[in-house]
Amino acid sequence: MLPTRLEEGKDPAAIATLRVTHSRQYPLRLLQFFLLFLIIGIAGSFLSMYMVRHFGIHNVAFVQSSSRKPCFQRPAVVENWFKAPSSLLHSMNDAELFWRASFSPRIQSYPFKRTPKIAFMFLTKGPLPMAPLWERFFKGHEKLYSIYVHSLPSYNADFPPSSVFYRRQIPSQVAEWGMMSMCDAERRLLANALLDISNEWFVLLSEACIPLHNFSIVYRYLSRSRYSFMGAFDEPGPYGRGRYEENMKPEINLSDWRKGSQWFEINRELAVRVVEDSTYYPKLRDFCVPHKCYVDEHYFQTMLTINTPQLLANRSVTYVDWSRGGAHPATFGKNDIKEEFFKKILQNQTCLYNNQPTSLCFLFARKFAPNALGPLLDLAPKVLGIGNSSHF
Repeated sequence: MLPTRLEEGKDPAAIATLRVTHSRQYPLRLLQFFLLFLIIGIAGSFLSMYMVRHFGIHNVAFVQSSSRKPCFQRPAVVENWFKAPSSLLHSMNDAELFWRASFSPRIQSYPFKRTPKIAFMFLTKGPLPMAPLWERFFKGHEKLYSIYVHSLPSYNADFPPSSVFYRRQIPSQVAEWGMMSMCDAERRLLANALLDISNEWFVLLSEACIPLHNFSIVYRYLSRSRYSFMGAFDEPGPYGRGRYEENMKPEINLSDWRKGSQWFEINRELAVRVVEDSTYYPKLRDFCVPHKCYVDEHYFQTMLTINTPQLLANRSVTYVDWSRGGAHPATFGKNDIKEEFFKKILQNQTCLYNNQPTSLCFLFARKFAPNALGPLLDLAPKVLGIGNSSHF
């Protein structure tokens, strides 16, 4: 082998040593380059995982068609960002949940197909004795509703996988009658329901509630209404204005103070307002206290009257009977469930719907004892239209 320029003038032993040194350094350099590329690859992988996890980026590259023109992500990809959570269980506390649920798009037209749904929110202590009737009500309308159940944390539902209530419990806390914890539970239900971008209308129900009409009628009634159904009245007596506290000023004045039923239906815009509120909440929490003031009858009613009175129908769509007196409405048992009972609720009523008089005023009713279920199931097809093959 001919000597190179660097080897000219050197003795053969030095040349041999130099060549051995070069032969050893060559694989070492290859190993160094390999390790460098490996480190860069691992770092890039961690960076990609971080972006997907924290920014929801599923596809950051543009796809080029055969004509080599760039095309943007299809609406179907955008829709995936807003899919309803596959599980209602999460580890967010209320502050984190309300913050997440308060996100609201500024552009009202959706860039993907969206089928508006009704969120049925059940505020319960434990079991749902009327579940078989609700199962009939929901049957065949799976794409038009969502269900959320807030119960005592200690209660574990045992609904089978075939039930519409299967795994529909949200992370819950104790809610006490007349306390702010009751409104906290209602806000918690709203916040969890808001995480599904398809939910447009939100109905608060209890374990003692029943539907008074089939699903098709309920959906049309709520979806075509210009207003949300929450009663908010200026009641001059001791159970209305008498519960007002001067310490609520200046955020809440006496002229703003309202009272109404706890059981409501509101649209998405108002649901976001309820969840994001930090102005009126502390006033009601601190100065609307039990035995003098019952916060679930005043908080949402007053807040929404101040902010969006033009969006309220100022009535409830849930029937209750206060004629028997006392702090709670009447409870109906199996002996009350007759056709004449429902005629009173369904036919002898008059109210306004989209500013026009109507006899269809109530969509739900309460309170029904567990032993009323049997007669209700018997009468439901004939009187309530539930159990018949009624679809859109």
